Amino acid sequence: MVTLLGHRRIGFASEAVIVMHEWLGDHANWEPVWPYLDIDQFSYFFVDLRGYGWSKELPGVYSVVEAVNDVLGVMDHHSCQRFHVVGHSMSAMVAQKLMLSAPTRVKSVVAICPVPASGFWVDEDALKLLEAVIDDDEAARKAIFARGGSRYGNTWLDHKLGIARRASSRSAMQGYLQMFTKTNFSSEIHGAETPILAIVGKHDIPYYREESVRKNFENLYLNFSLVVCDGAGHYPMLETPVFLAAQMEQFMSRLPR
Repeated sequence: MVTLLGHRRIGFASEAVIVMHEWLGDHANWEPVWPYLDIDQFSYFFVDLRGYGWSKELPGVYSVVEAVNDVLGVMDHHSCQRFHVVGHSMSAMVAQKLMLSAPTRVKSVVAICPVPASGFWVDEDALKLLEAVIDDDEAARKAIFARGGSRYGNTWLDHKLGIARRASSRSAMQGYLQMFTKTNFSSEIHGAETPILAIVGKHDIPYYREESVRKNFENLYLNFSLVVCDGAGHYPMLETPVFLAAQMEQFMSRLPR
């Protein structure tokens, strides 16, 4: 029996786009973007990976390969042979693996504040800080605060923390943390021709800012471009939803149909 990820379709146009979420949020991160999507031009499929949101009860091994196969299963279910892929933070790694695993099916990738194909490699102390986020609300608030550029107050932090705590199971957070800190397929994907756009937040932590993303992406992909969102940190779908929707769709609209 095929396991189907929980998802929502918005639009019924011929250009299909599958959209994934980050480690500290599910599809709820994307809800502010929904009113600004061009559904006359695109069909969007917002998916929750195993252990998150609409897929919260689905167990898994939480690997990048499993996530790729699950996403392909959603697109097969809807008879979408070719499609664009949008990934945010950890799921930008999944988007890149999709590019590698199904190159004839992936038309383009939009990588938002992305983890690169080489992974988010950290030392033991930094990994312990990330592990603390799973159970410790104060650690999670500090991580969210930093990724917003340390600009927002308690109302924002409470809202984003609420999304994070409702989003996922503990086992999923543990599993995907291992995925994005221990996976490296950069040597396999080097020279990929699929168009890829990185959208980064000016106020994000340094690892996700323009200089770091260019370093980790430009030498891998032959058709790489980058846009900086001056008003956002790590969460442009929450911080600047109109800008994000416009940049995604402008990029995808320029590509051959």
